[in-house]
Amino acid sequence: MKNKILATLLLLCSISYAKDNKIYYLKLHAEIDKAAARLIHKGIEEAEKQKATFFVLDLNTFGGLLDAADEIRSTLLNTKLKTVVWINNNAASAGALISIACDSIFMIEGANIGAATVVNQSGEKAPDKYQSYMRSLMRSTAETNGRNPKIAEAMVDEDVQVPGIKDTGKILTFTTQEALKNHYCDAILNSKESVFKHISPEPYVVISHVETTIDKIISFLLNPFINSLLIMMIIGGIYFELKMPGIGLPTLVAIIGAIAYFAPLYLEGLAANWEILLFVIGLILILLEIFVIPGFGVAGVLGIILIIAGLVLSLVNNQHFGLPGGIFEAIGMVIFRVTVTILIAFILLFTVGGSIFNFPILNKMVLTTDQKSTEGFSIKQENHSDLVGKTGIAITDLRPSGKVEIDDNIYDAITDAAFIVQGETIEVIKGEGYSIKVKKAKFS
Repeated sequence: MKNKILATLLLLCSISYAKDNKIYYLKLHAEIDKAAARLIHKGIEEAEKQKATFFVLDLNTFGGLLDAADEIRSTLLNTKLKTVVWINNNAASAGALISIACDSIFMIEGANIGAATVVNQSGEKAPDKYQSYMRSLMRSTAETNGRNPKIAEAMVDEDVQVPGIKDTGKILTFTTQEALKNHYCDAILNSKESVFKHISPEPYVVISHVETTIDKIISFLLNPFINSLLIMMIIGGIYFELKMPGIGLPTLVAIIGAIAYFAPLYLEGLAANWEILLFVIGLILILLEIFVIPGFGVAGVLGIILIIAGLVLSLVNNQHFGLPGGIFEAIGMVIFRVTVTILIAFILLFTVGGSIFNFPILNKMVLTTDQKSTEGFSIKQENHSDLVGKTGIAITDLRPSGKVEIDDNIYDAITDAAFIVQGETIEVIKGEGYSIKVKKAKFS
């Protein structure tokens, strides 16, 4: 008898638990970028794994990248979960697109949704082809979830008129009350607990999204600003290694920068093996051009192109080009960003590069002690000014330094930037200290 009672109680408990709705809760109060797209994707994936009924997105954003917002939109539309967005203050621009991609929209008092015009990096309105694409994206998303597509379109284009709601000349942005009135908000709820109770009056279990340490590191490295700093590390490391030959600190900095740049992109499926290989081949070609191949020609130029191609293509999702025009528009925007970052890197290198070791932390790595003559230190100064104008033979390759023979004497020499092959005739153009400066001799 006792066993039957126990079995009945267990059955009732299992039925009660089965009725509990699982609500997966994720908070996104940040700019919409690759890290945000990754966060939503991981959240949906985990919610589906946990067999949740609802996915609740706590959203507060002023917008961000269009391609990242489009990735989030696709993730929300393609899941079988009941998606809910709780606008906890702002859902502007890309945030508006994400919101209308959800099955239900809830807002707190005093919140806003709209203003989805596409702008460029300077905050200026982007060309009409981008606006046209965004209008279509907003319209189709609204239609999918049974909302007025004209209102969604008016959030992008000031020329779109919605009778009784908006005249032309202004971008549409709804307050909470306006959104509720026009069916772009299902209810005004001022706490996440009230959201949970509203969507699931039955007993429910809330599972809050928790980012692991690895997730946080990857999201940090995917931030566009950090991403750009890593490109500067790579360029700076290569630059200083070329100025100070030998495997040392600059090489280590460049390697760390490259690993931190490509690793999260590879793990997220953005950077493919061949894209990373392009970067490595480009780097090898530049090193060959400097240390093996005379002059600076095809190999060097091709190396630069391959390095930039590797950096650019690894930032572009090859499986999903959400921008109008597909791959060319997506690559064009990333090329602009990478090129600007590289230009800034070179400007910084040429302006402060020579004094970088003046920083206290790096100063310890450089010998700065003076060896004064009053303390018994001396060095013999040589003057080779008498050699200026004389000709001789390069007895080693000069890239740009090496050895030359003049009047049966051997001297250390450096070129005027040109590559000189062993056996070529040279002419001395400057002679001071222990080395002389030479150039290829010209014969009339």
